[in-house]
Amino acid sequence: MISLTSPVETRAHRWPAGAKLAALCGATVVLFSQESLGFHLAVFLGCLAVYRLPGRRFFAAGMRGLRVLWPFVALVLVWHLVIGAMVEGAVVVLRLLSAVALANLVTMTTKLSAMIEVVRWLAAPLRRLGVNTRALEIGIALVVRFTPTLADKGAQLTQSWAARSPRKPSWKIVMPFTVLAIDDAEHLAEALKARGGLNQ
Repeated sequence: MISLTSPVETRAHRWPAGAKLAALCGATVVLFSQESLGFHLAVFLGCLAVYRLPGRRFFAAGMRGLRVLWPFVALVLVWHLVIGAMVEGAVVVLRLLSAVALANLVTMTTKLSAMIEVVRWLAAPLRRLGVNTRALEIGIALVVRFTPTLADKGAQLTQSWAARSPRKPSWKIVMPFTVLAIDDAEHLAEALKARGGLNQ
């Protein structure tokens, strides 16, 4: 597992995790309530400017987080080109990029432990009803930590395929990717079991 918090210190690192997550929720609602291309273009350019403020290293790390979206961006643009609705397609793409950029910004400037504490606080009513929320807390932590790890392994498999074959990667990389994911899951299960599981 890896930590997604950026080592490049910014002012946002010192802001409360709850406030950042609440602001992210509000910003996402606003993004999905607007249909103006100019608005979404301005928001995305603003996101890029915010990423650039702490320096090149922070900016590069943030752009790596957005790079995984290119297949979805390409698919959306091609589809809207086919149906003759490029403006709507551009709005969808910019909305997607801005939403992920903002979420990635929160992740890069917030310790995972702080985010889990927010989840624990929000789940307090469930604990009063006798619900074990530890599984929820651990599940969120694993999604945040393992999603980029699996994406990176998928990219490595694609590069390995490209180095050995002139053809483009196909469905044949699905099986080795699945094996890698299952192997990681088994190691994770063993680690959780060694630490007492989910019932602590």
